[in-house]
Amino acid sequence: MTGQSKQVRLSPWGSAVAGATGAVLANAIVYPLDIVKTKLQVQVKADSSESKSGESNEAVYDSTIDAIQKIVHSEGISGLYSGIAGSLIGVASTNFAYFYWYSVVRTLYMKSNSVPKPPGTAIELSLGAVAGAVAQVFTIPVSVITTRQQTQPKGDKKGLIDTGKEVIHGEDGWTGLWRGLKASLILVVNPAITYGAYQRLRDILFAGKKNLSPWEAFLLGALSKALATIATQPLIVAKVGLQSRPPPGREGKAFKTFGEVMRYIVEKEGLLALFKGIGPQITKGFLVQGLLMMTKERVELIFIALFIYLRKLRNEKLKKVVDTTAAKAKTSLPVTTK
Repeated sequence: MTGQSKQVRLSPWGSAVAGATGAVLANAIVYPLDIVKTKLQVQVKADSSESKSGESNEAVYDSTIDAIQKIVHSEGISGLYSGIAGSLIGVASTNFAYFYWYSVVRTLYMKSNSVPKPPGTAIELSLGAVAGAVAQVFTIPVSVITTRQQTQPKGDKKGLIDTGKEVIHGEDGWTGLWRGLKASLILVVNPAITYGAYQRLRDILFAGKKNLSPWEAFLLGALSKALATIATQPLIVAKVGLQSRPPPGREGKAFKTFGEVMRYIVEKEGLLALFKGIGPQITKGFLVQGLLMMTKERVELIFIALFIYLRKLRNEKLKKVVDTTAAKAKTSLPVTTK
């Protein structure tokens, strides 16, 4: 089994299904953290004049624990899972597209070398960026709808389809479903850093090891995602601001660019506010990426074992057909006498 598994490589489709499966399972487990980090990132704390005038009447969250308590008190436990259906659809589609294209471009790169060798850090990051950019173009509408669902007020909750219609009927029309695309394309450096760091850390810490244990894969995935999150947090905050409803201080006027979001946040709350929500963001990323890579490694091994089993069945069936045909041909030969 071990010797055979080393010779079997998953197709891009197999790698994509394994990656999407791992991502859905991981994100479902830690989804409440996704809600909390989104609410922390979209809120802009009102200044004293706004507080006095009553312009801002939405809940203000001071920390991850405070956000969880206030959401549960206001909306019940179900409030921590608002928009989960759309989110998991988005996670599945994004990760399927990412792992598919990453597998494709990496395979093409390896084949382009006369002497196949693992790509260096710069190439690994570039391959991840290309795959991430292609994935974002096709999957960002689900991300926009999910962000809107997660930030809807308690009395204005809508389903996936109705939220999508709300976005389309907004000031941007159908293009509103691709709001934040530029920021998302820049943010492809996040998965690029993640998987580039994953490959580098794997080469350093587990050089020569073909299959990682579940905890080794978890550790590598979690560490690589934490590094990527710290490096790109301001852009993550800006992207969420672009895709959510405008804050009270904007009087319904949506942001147009991630630069505009960042300037607004800095003016209202200071430079450090660009890193708001980084606690649950890192915790979520740490757990999700760790679980994802741990699950993906296991799912890939299951797929490989399944392919080997199916190949064995096919070979046995083919051999049986050949033997049966040969036996029939032998018995049908005319008997000649001298």
